[in-house]
Amino acid sequence: MARRKIVDHNIRKLTRMGGGRSIGVTLPIEMVKELKWREKQKVVIDKKGDRIIIKDWKKND
Repeated sequence: MARRKIVDHNIRKLTRMGGGRSIGVTLPIEMVKELKWREKQKVVIDKKGDRIIIKDWKKND
């Protein structure tokens, strides 16, 4: 697979997950490492107007 141009690095595609009713988007590994997130970690997803906010899930939030 060809490398992406620097300006296109954070452009992602939506992908249907397992033929079900969910849609997924991949996150750049650099961002995940910077946030110190790990595989299967719980996150909270909020919709604010025309934006989606993804943040770490805290048990007492």
